[in-house]
Amino acid sequence: MILTLRILFLLALALISGMATWASLRCALFDIPSPVLGHPWFLTTLVDAYLAFLTFYAWVAWKERHWLARIFWLLAIILLGNISMAVYVLRELFTVSAGGRVSEVITRRYEQRWRLAAAMAVCGIGLYLYAWQQ
Repeated sequence: MILTLRILFLLALALISGMATWASLRCALFDIPSPVLGHPWFLTTLVDAYLAFLTFYAWVAWKERHWLARIFWLLAIILLGNISMAVYVLRELFTVSAGGRVSEVITRRYEQRWRLAAAMAVCGIGLYLYAWQQ
């Protein structure tokens, strides 16, 4: 099961990264037409996505005991969404053997792991600062 999940999340990371790259090569991040910004389904989808991010973050905050990790993962998830979520799950999946149990991934908690979270948050902030300049 661990191997299957690794493949699934690697594909998800590749797909969302590819789509984000494709979109950024075609238009600026904040260049969203006014009719789209006010469209009810755009707003509903946006709220739905961010509530999902916060739901996922609740699990992350429980797993990560260090306050720096919690803050950095919150920033990373809010700014990079599913990219950060896939990176987090992949990190968790690669901490157990391919024959390991999913329960190890879900329930193992950590004390001092904040560097990857900081790197992801910095990437997210950098991306938005760069996009703001465009």
